[in-house]
Order: sequence, then C-alpha cells, then structure tokens
Amino acid sequence: MTIDPDTIYNWPFPEVEQTYTTKDAILYALGIGLGHDPLDEAELHYVFEEDGFSAVPTMSIIVAWPGFWVRDPRSGIDWKKVLHGEQGMRLHRPLPAEATVVGRTRVVDILDKGADKGALLYIERTLTDKATGDLLATLTSTTFARGDGGFGGKPGPQPEPHRLPEREPDAVCDLRTLPQQALIYRLSGDPNPLHADPKTATAAGFKAPILHGLCSLGVAGHAVLRTYCGYDARRFKSLRLRFASPVYPGETIRTEMWRDGDEVSFRSKVLERDIVVLNNGLVDVGEPDDWAGPS
Repeated sequence: MTIDPDTIYNWPFPEVEQTYTTKDAILYALGIGLGHDPLDEAELHYVFEEDGFSAVPTMSIIVAWPGFWVRDPRSGIDWKKVLHGEQGMRLHRPLPAEATVVGRTRVVDILDKGADKGALLYIERTLTDKATGDLLATLTSTTFARGDGGFGGKPGPQPEPHRLPEREPDAVCDLRTLPQQALIYRLSGDPNPLHADPKTATAAGFKAPILHGLCSLGVAGHAVLRTYCGYDARRFKSLRLRFASPVYPGETIRTEMWRDGDEVSFRSKVLERDIVVLNNGLVDVGEPDDWAGPS
C-alpha cells in the first residue's frame, strides 16, 4: 500500500485548544532537567511560581499538539517505521506563563525519496493566544516515513540543514539527565510506552526505555538558555535542529555551541557513548524587548 499525497495534504487536522497552567509549565521545566540544583537561583524562576516565574521557551513545541495522527489507518502511513527527523520553533513573542492557546496544523510539503528510502513530510503548526488573538509561535517538524516512499511524488528539493562552523566550540555545557527523567517528561503529554516500559523498548531494539527526542531538545535549549541568554526567556527567539540518535535517561548531554552575532549554532553529544544525538542546531538570541513579530 502506498500513501495518497492528496489525502495527506488535506488531512483534517482539528484545531486543538489547550489550557496550560503554571503547574504545567513547571512540570515541563522539571521534565527537561531544570531545578537539578534547587539552590541555583537562576533556574528557580522556571520551577517556582513565586520567583518571577517564566515558561521555558521550548515548551511551545509540545503545546496544542494534534497527536500521533499518522497512526490513523486512513493516512496509509506505516506508522511503525516513522521517525521524527527535524524540529523547529520560532517564537513571535514570549510564551506566557499560563494561557489558553489554539493550535492549527497543516502539511506543507511531501517529498518522495523512493521506495527503498521513504518519504519526508513537512508539517507546520501555529499557536495563537485565544484571549488576545496574538500569534505566539510557529512550529515546524519533519517526519521521516521510512516505509512510504515510491508513491510517485516529487523527490525534492530538500532543504539543506544548518551547517555548523568549522572551528572549536566557543562554549560547552554539560547537563546530566536523571535516570527517571523520561518518566517525568512523559507527564507533559507524550505517553508512548517506548519511554517507560522496558519490554516495549526491548521489542523496539533498545536496551532500555529511551528519552523522548523532544526532551533531549529541551536539554539542549536549556544549555543555550543558560550559556547565552542568562536564563532570560525573552532572549530566546527560535530553535531548529536534526535528531541524530536517542539518549538513555541518566546519560550526560554535552552541548557544543558557536556564537556568531545573534546566532548560536550547536550540536549535542552523549558523553558516556561519545555519539552525536542532536545535530545542525541553530538558536536565534536577541535583546529581551526586541520582538519583530510574525515573519
């Protein structure tokens, strides 16, 4: 069975309305490792609602998510062979500490890489503040459908990944994940048993439950927030990256960063296994009050 691109392009994504509270934002922050040192006052305002509280910018990626829609048989997609290839986010204003938001999702492009290589689905989601009508964020992702190439679609062009500078990193930040971190992070909305059940993980070819890819992304975002934003969420404007390899809870994620003006390039490695887990990363940083709005 091959996928029908018209069906995918016209997928009936419902508008998703989600109300999140300060408690939800704190749970997300704890899930990506903030608060590891409860005496670090710089991290405290992400995990303690009485200390000038802010939501972590990367939380925008998980808000008003339409769910694992490729599992719907009507899509024709072999969901068991689907991988999350890339993720991006652009904030148009700081993410509120709590809000009711509306998520609108669409498929913007599909590339057919061939029957033996699969298909690439490019997806966009916008987040709007229901109370004000303000556009908060635009999220982009690439889904690699490994079993669904060969349907006769266009093979390209495929966007080039961000190229990392060819010099030694300007900064390095090591953040150790907790052994129970996946169990905490899943409470923010991704209950996939791959991240909690050892039997499911073993059946999928892993030695143990793995950390959510978006949790690893959050750890890398934390590293940039710490190193180049002084823990000021208003300075963190956007992020994009490619997923390269899974992380096991308890491993240490080293994020290597290169600063060029308002751009911070990065990649993340697991120290214990010396492998790259996140690659081709780019974060835009800026002044706290310098928000250009939608672009």
